[in-house]
Amino acid sequence: MAEVVVRAEGLTRRFGAFTAVDHISFEVRQGEIFGFLGPNGAGKTTTIRMLLGLLEPTEGRAWVLGYDAARETVRIRPRVGYVSQRFSLYPDLSVEETLWFYGAAYQLPARRLRARIMTVLKQLNLAGQARRLVCHLAGGWRQRMALAVALLHEPEIMFLDEPTAGMDPLARREIWSLLYQLAEQGVTIFVTTHYMDEAEQCSRLALIHGGRLLAQGTPFELKEQAGPEGIVAVSATPLGQAFLILRDWSIFQHVAFHGARIHAYPRDPELSIEQICRSLEEADLKEISVEWIRPSLEDVFLWLVDQAAKGAELPSRSGGVFR
Repeated sequence: MAEVVVRAEGLTRRFGAFTAVDHISFEVRQGEIFGFLGPNGAGKTTTIRMLLGLLEPTEGRAWVLGYDAARETVRIRPRVGYVSQRFSLYPDLSVEETLWFYGAAYQLPARRLRARIMTVLKQLNLAGQARRLVCHLAGGWRQRMALAVALLHEPEIMFLDEPTAGMDPLARREIWSLLYQLAEQGVTIFVTTHYMDEAEQCSRLALIHGGRLLAQGTPFELKEQAGPEGIVAVSATPLGQAFLILRDWSIFQHVAFHGARIHAYPRDPELSIEQICRSLEEADLKEISVEWIRPSLEDVFLWLVDQAAKGAELPSRSGGVFR
């Protein structure tokens, strides 16, 4: 099994009376793409800042590459790369000048730095932008630029905070292709995102909401552990009336719209589809369709958030996937 390169134990950060990160624990292994999935304000950026020693935890501890994240940051920083959510490069330098500037800050020898600049410009398709001022780059190109800077010194771990924000779908795909290449070379990727399609591409995930870690595991594990039979997908006319019926029906623990259908988590895995159809027919609904399906990551995440909001005990499944 690969070496653990990031570990958090009871990591907590409070700002006055507000708890941004609430006693979270997890491990990240070398060479994996570890995704931190959650909405804005969930605590993702605060967690990264504590792992990088930019913010001291209120409680708990974290280690990166075996070093205490709060007390040994000088040993950690030369070996990691960081792309922050907020763009912070100098706007009046060109792309190439920026790379030379940060390469010198990393104390890379001139010959090696020249080679690394050529490599990252090619990797991120930035060669055609090399002489442009950073202030003239569009949002997606700025994100590529930030990635190029973070890759210059060949870090062992990349901490990426919403790295594809502002990018078009094609550019996002190119960035994720690069992340896979880096992971294959042994680089560990710690990436925050609120995109479900990106979360699907991670080796493992931690689902975070309101500062609490709701669940962690591979995308497959999270979806499989949501229930032995899956969830129920319902379509009917009118759909809004069907939603109200299912929502108020005690046999379901969570009901949500999902496009042109409704997805519902049953309390009883032996629930009969015929029973659901009969109840909807008795309410004079038409064009009724009911089937068992495997939940998506979005289904799992919304269900866990709903359970947490209700104060319900989050389910504990085999393998420790859910907390």
